[in-house]
Amino acid sequence: MRVAVVGSGPAGFYAAAALLGADPPVEVDMIERLPTPWGLVRLGVAPDHPKIKSVSRAFERIAEQPGFRFLGDVEVGRDLHHADLVRLYDAVVYSVGAQTDRRMEIPGEDLPGSWAATELVAWYNGHPDYQELDFELERARRVVVVGAGNVALDVVRMLALTPEELGPTDTTDAAIAAICGAGIEEIVMVARRGPAQAAFTTPELAELGELAGADVLVDPAELAGAEPKDTNSERNLEVLRGYAAREPEGKPKRILLRFFRSPVAILGEEQVEGVELVRNELDENERAVPTGERETLDCELVFRSVGYRGVALAEVPFDERSGTIPNDRGRVLGPEGKPLPGVYCAGWIKRGPSGVIGTNKKDATETVELLLEDAAAGRLAAKPEATADAVLDLLAERGATVVMYAGWTAIDEAERGAGEKLGRPRVKLCTWDELRTAAEGASTTPA
Repeated sequence: MRVAVVGSGPAGFYAAAALLGADPPVEVDMIERLPTPWGLVRLGVAPDHPKIKSVSRAFERIAEQPGFRFLGDVEVGRDLHHADLVRLYDAVVYSVGAQTDRRMEIPGEDLPGSWAATELVAWYNGHPDYQELDFELERARRVVVVGAGNVALDVVRMLALTPEELGPTDTTDAAIAAICGAGIEEIVMVARRGPAQAAFTTPELAELGELAGADVLVDPAELAGAEPKDTNSERNLEVLRGYAAREPEGKPKRILLRFFRSPVAILGEEQVEGVELVRNELDENERAVPTGERETLDCELVFRSVGYRGVALAEVPFDERSGTIPNDRGRVLGPEGKPLPGVYCAGWIKRGPSGVIGTNKKDATETVELLLEDAAAGRLAAKPEATADAVLDLLAERGATVVMYAGWTAIDEAERGAGEKLGRPRVKLCTWDELRTAAEGASTTPA
């Protein structure tokens, strides 16, 4: 049996592992739009968190197993279509993640200087689609980050790092130069609910207090009466109370953590000049309810970190409301709510953007178990065209150049080699041309 796994992030690799470990083993083609694998492990995890990125070693071991192929620089909807995958594979697993951001739907959201946090994260991590962006960090004195999750904390922390802290990371060279040359004096994180409801985890929160170049400030009044909801919440409150009791040390930057505030408008004529905030109270269900109390916060940049959102694929069912592929435990459901034979999903596009990297293992395994169950029960149609050469022949016919796994290995070695000379984990190649050139000759399938 041959299965296409579309997307090479954690969910895709965990799905591949479950398929390759089946009895009998299943052959897997992992189809990835970029020339590089690993999804948000490469392009979403903060560069100063190398331990989290080390999960990629497990993915490397999966890729070394017999029956695995990586087809990079292949975009579904451009080079291949859903109908092609259904015809050329016994089954398809979509694990394409959540590629865009949720919007706040407030006036001024599209002003220059108002950005999705996902754009900044992709930029400093070297995503080739985002390297032309100019956030104009040099003109910003105050930056507002909207959100209370780990991505919001990543953005706050990355903008506060000193050159010495950024130096040993795999942040792109352009991002290091821009962050170090920024005029930022204050970073304000705005959370719509209280400190007990914040979604960030304690280790990430505690890291802020260890920054060499930034004081962390919390208003004790916003912590008054906060009751922990669980162990993580209890630990967060302990850290926040520690910040509230601290005396500022006079570091170059200040980080303010504000709670019970929601932006109702981003202000400015031609670019961001401020944010209008409303104070919230929590109802009995811990939902944020706006009061009549408002304030204006002057700022030059706003980063919206209110969640990731999935993107629809042509010919594949999609639920606009949830930003996911409609499914029953991983079986993709058609318009009438019945499973589409041989079509599955895993990861964020299946359940929404929640959980940590490891959450995807259980999620992907559940999907694969159903796929194998369907195969054993004869619910997958026979696919006489599902041969190892068929998809490569079709791609060549369409003029596509495929980066195979050896091409990615060549990219990886080039980056690591450049980093080793500088005492960094890697120096990322971050344009399409650089990535394709590094992969050329190693194992690309010519058009």
